[in-house]
Amino acid sequence: MEYAMEKETALVEAILFLETDPVDENTLARISGFPADMITAILEKIRERYESADHGVELVQISGGWIITPKRELWDNLRDRYGKKNDGRLSRAAMETLSIIAYSQPITRAEIEAIRGVSADNMIRLLMEKNLIKEVGKKDVPGKPVQFGTTKEFLKIFRLNSIAELPKLDEVESERFELSR
Repeated sequence: MEYAMEKETALVEAILFLETDPVDENTLARISGFPADMITAILEKIRERYESADHGVELVQISGGWIITPKRELWDNLRDRYGKKNDGRLSRAAMETLSIIAYSQPITRAEIEAIRGVSADNMIRLLMEKNLIKEVGKKDVPGKPVQFGTTKEFLKIFRLNSIAELPKLDEVESERFELSR
């Protein structure tokens, strides 16, 4: 069914432009007043339009929603002016801690420390301040330690639709993230 007419496509594109966070199809339907199947067709039309080399943006699905973002291949040219200059930069220790959490979630502080071999307090605090990780529950063991997992902001920054899109680890890397339980 060909719903995606010019005016409707333009409205959905404008909504995506104005939103700062990814927007799911149900929200787009609610805001625009268009049926869900029309939204699906419009999103496909917008995505195809932005695929050509003369467009500097693309429509991507991140964290279960859609967002217009600069094309990945252009980001090196844009990062200095438009990126979160120092906010986005994480130390090697913070990236290591974030990787452990992303690949092993839900995971406790003690489990992170067992994998890293050093205290994780400062890195966990930093990652929580940057909204990259959050408390996701408590482990059902004595003491009920807090478990950590990644956030929607993590998915957005790393341009992932879900945690399942994380690159696969090879056998050596995979063993490093395992705990002897």
